[in-house]
Amino acid sequence: MITRVRSAVSSIIGGIMASGSSAHETHPDLPPRFPYSRPDFLALSPDEVECSADHISRPILILKEMKLPWATGYAEVINAGKSALNEDQACCEVKEQNFHYWALFDGHGGSGAAVFAAKFLHLHIEEQLQEVLEILQNPSLQPPTCLGLSRAASLRGAAGAPGSPNTMAPRFFMEKKIKQESLVVGAIENAFKEMDAHIARERMVYCISGGCTALAVVYLLGKLYVANAGDSRALIIRGGEVIPVSSSFTPESERQRLQFLAHLQPSLLGNEFTHLEFPRRVTKKELGKRMLYRDFTMNGWAYKTVQEEDLKFPLVYGEGKKARVLATIGITRGLGDHDLKVHDSDIAIKPFLSCSPEVKIYNLSQYEHGADDVMILATDGLWDVLSNQEVAEAVSGFLGNCDPDDQHRYTMAAQDLVMKARGVLRDRGWRIAGDRLGSGDDISVFIIPLMHGDKQPPPS
Repeated sequence: MITRVRSAVSSIIGGIMASGSSAHETHPDLPPRFPYSRPDFLALSPDEVECSADHISRPILILKEMKLPWATGYAEVINAGKSALNEDQACCEVKEQNFHYWALFDGHGGSGAAVFAAKFLHLHIEEQLQEVLEILQNPSLQPPTCLGLSRAASLRGAAGAPGSPNTMAPRFFMEKKIKQESLVVGAIENAFKEMDAHIARERMVYCISGGCTALAVVYLLGKLYVANAGDSRALIIRGGEVIPVSSSFTPESERQRLQFLAHLQPSLLGNEFTHLEFPRRVTKKELGKRMLYRDFTMNGWAYKTVQEEDLKFPLVYGEGKKARVLATIGITRGLGDHDLKVHDSDIAIKPFLSCSPEVKIYNLSQYEHGADDVMILATDGLWDVLSNQEVAEAVSGFLGNCDPDDQHRYTMAAQDLVMKARGVLRDRGWRIAGDRLGSGDDISVFIIPLMHGDKQPPPS
């Protein structure tokens, strides 16, 4: 097994298994659920889709028509040869004036899961919201603990009839007050779980390759709900201030969650990995010595006596973009990956991958937004080479030189941003400002102007 793991790590560093794709089981006899495509709103012809996959020229695709809500801008570019196709996907939907949806999906191990999620995640969110829509449409209504019962009846039921043996003192039947926005958060969280289960079911009948991260934004009743499962990122620029509205989930940021799961269920490690982390691989000559380590209970480091068990390969290994879970995959949250295994073994990766998003709320009604105040959504191909501050400066600088009334300004800003991250092809590869290495990954970017959210009519 150690030889197999070393082989996997060597492949990772060499870029062959950068997303763990070769460890996915494939089902060549099953038809694909959907053919490969680019986002529907780009309205590309088959020839244009084929031309977009040119890894040498890497053309930047933008909207042909201003058809997205709030004059949202969009641009994308394919990778520099990491995968045959662009494994990013995007979706944008408007169901009614008070429900808007934008989403980015960064695929790995094939485009199947990303394409599938782009088709269905918004439908799962809508379905989950339907159950609580009547409550949400009445801002003064406190969400009942039990549907079909008023709050007073619910409290009486919890306390028992007056004078009965079940009657409790008031302190024992107080109900927690739930905010309406928590119902939206819960609906989105459940929708992600349903989406992941949907992929699991459909893959028994269709070939749905790989997995994907998911970053979705829902506009509902004056608020933006930003749901992130993976390492894509959302950023708000407001009055020159840079406001992160998502967190990236990586093997390093989720080390303690992963280690705790392995501690509770050591069988998931297949007797080949250790849940402990060491500064480097432990060697046999260090048996019996005191070495730095940490487990799921620790943020800091301490010393322990090295034992035979510690010679196993670490559950989380590597740093930065080279960090991997079980020497296989560089992300810890997303959708799909149900068939992903450790290279040349039967050890499943899926138990360590969470489909649960972190949902953050931005209340549009609390602020006055100008024409240059925007939310930027982008896959990790952008953030790998540009910092939050660099992205904010690039977008603000571009928009500052545009006519505020030009509805194309946000798409042009997205195009400029993608170009800055992709760079220019030179003798030493794609280079960006400062002669730094440009992004060789797929890049997808939405730029959403926030001032339009201020103008949405109140719910009827």
